[in-house]
Amino acid sequence: MAQPICTHLDRIAVTTLPSSIAGCEECMKIGSRWVHLRMCMTCGKIGCCDASPNRHARRHAADDDHPIARSAEPGEEWSWCFVDEVAFVVEPGAEE
Repeated sequence: MAQPICTHLDRIAVTTLPSSIAGCEECMKIGSRWVHLRMCMTCGKIGCCDASPNRHARRHAADDDHPIARSAEPGEEWSWCFVDEVAFVVEPGAEE
């Protein structure tokens, strides 16, 4: 069986996490909590994961048509395409 692929790699503009992340941008605005953090690879927005109550990363992907997020958790390098439902790792320097 063929390995599933992401058809949105051309939407990646940001691969490097910020040096410091305070938390989910939307959760902090509404005083909510999150479980894990994700970074949009199109614009760099930090949102919460699907295990979090508000699922802000997924909502941002749908609302802004930014399909790929990467884990913003320490030591995790994987990315996820919300449209193609596939996980992958982006090699450093891929946005160049």
